[in-house]
Amino acid sequence: MTTETMLSVSGLSKSFKSVKAVRDVSFAIPRGKTFGLVGESGSGKSTTARLVLRLVEPSAGKIAFRGRDLSTLSSSELRRERRHMQMIFQDPFGSLNPRMSVRDTLVEPQFVHGIGTAAEQLKTAERLLAEVSLPRAALDRYPHEFSGGQRQRIAIARALSTNPDLIVADEPVSALDVSVQAQVLNLMRDLQDRHGTTMLFISHDLRVVQFMCDEIGVMYLGEIVEQGPRDRIYNAPSHPYTKALLASVPGKGSGQRARLSGEIPSAHAVPSGCAFRTRCPHAFERCSSEKPAMREIGNGQRAACHLLDKAMAA
Repeated sequence: MTTETMLSVSGLSKSFKSVKAVRDVSFAIPRGKTFGLVGESGSGKSTTARLVLRLVEPSAGKIAFRGRDLSTLSSSELRRERRHMQMIFQDPFGSLNPRMSVRDTLVEPQFVHGIGTAAEQLKTAERLLAEVSLPRAALDRYPHEFSGGQRQRIAIARALSTNPDLIVADEPVSALDVSVQAQVLNLMRDLQDRHGTTMLFISHDLRVVQFMCDEIGVMYLGEIVEQGPRDRIYNAPSHPYTKALLASVPGKGSGQRARLSGEIPSAHAVPSGCAFRTRCPHAFERCSSEKPAMREIGNGQRAACHLLDKAMAA
């Protein structure tokens, strides 16, 4: 049985004048699954998320959603397609209009896309509030009257209001307290199981990505350096950057792994060869002169590192 691919990204790149924000990113997400992008701040994760939704226009590459190339769609066609792809932003207070009640927040997306009658739109809003464990009385309240966790629940309900096939979640719990994070993440998983939604999940927190995602892409300075099933990435990482990130996780780090040091270079001046070489404890001459290609490791795992060639030749 062939699993339908909901989202396919190939060779995606974005430059802002001299800034190479995203470089040749490729991945695919089967229907109902979650793909995670993880990496430090400045690695290009959020830009990739906005490129996928065409909130930012790519410089190169292809984005296929439900089998359609989004780059070929007209403005009106893209507007209709956006009903089926929604976004959850990092800051729930900033992403919710402070002048709109919860009722208006949940009804507006349905009204814009012509979904149902006014009575049906309100009924959907009431159902979604119940699904995110908020009372019906919340309909007539405003964002400032809720806690951070409650506001993110409202943002999740809004994202689900058009019954989308794809949700892009950009650091959806990073602005929340740790205790609230767990509640929201469990809610997102439960709602995904209930609605069968496909998800692109962005985070810098490896523990969050491990909990939420089926497959993971590790991003560094605008490109994916390692990709594979969640368990392979966590239990058998191949790229030095992935290993260093894992060594930095409390309770996960090992004394045998080099922890990450220094800061990510500027995207204005990406290092030659392997972009990670300026921070890599294993870098050698070839790393500065030749960009490593993504190599198949096995069991669906791939990585871009010259050390893999050395290991195979040994």
